[in-house]
Amino acid sequence: MLAGADVALVGLFSAKDKEFESKLNLLAGLVEARGGRVVSRYVQRRGVSSGGADKMGDPFSRRTLLSPGRARDVADACQQHGVGVAVFVNPLTDHQRAVLTDMFGCLVLSGEDL
Repeated sequence: MLAGADVALVGLFSAKDKEFESKLNLLAGLVEARGGRVVSRYVQRRGVSSGGADKMGDPFSRRTLLSPGRARDVADACQQHGVGVAVFVNPLTDHQRAVLTDMFGCLVLSGEDL
C-alpha cells in the first residue's frame, strides 16, 4: 500500500500541542518503514485565533477534519505533486476517508491504519 508511494502527512493539532512536530516525525518513520517516501507535510492548527480557543479540541469539519481552505490547499498540492497516499496523524471516520480520498485524488489513511 505504501511501498514506493509518495506520501503527504497531514495533521490537525491544538494550538496547545507543542509536540506536533514530533508526532509528524513519528508518523514519517512509520511511513518510511513501510516503504513510502514522505514528500510533504501539512499542519492545521486549531485555537491559534482568538475565536478558536474554545473549540481547540474539535475538528474544523466533520466531513474533512480540516478547514475548507486547508483541505483545498492539501488537495491541490497532492494533485500537483502526484502524491499517492495522504496519511493523517488523526483518526478518521470511514466517511472522512471517502470524502478526503475523493477531494485529494489519492488514497487517504490514518496513522492508526499503519
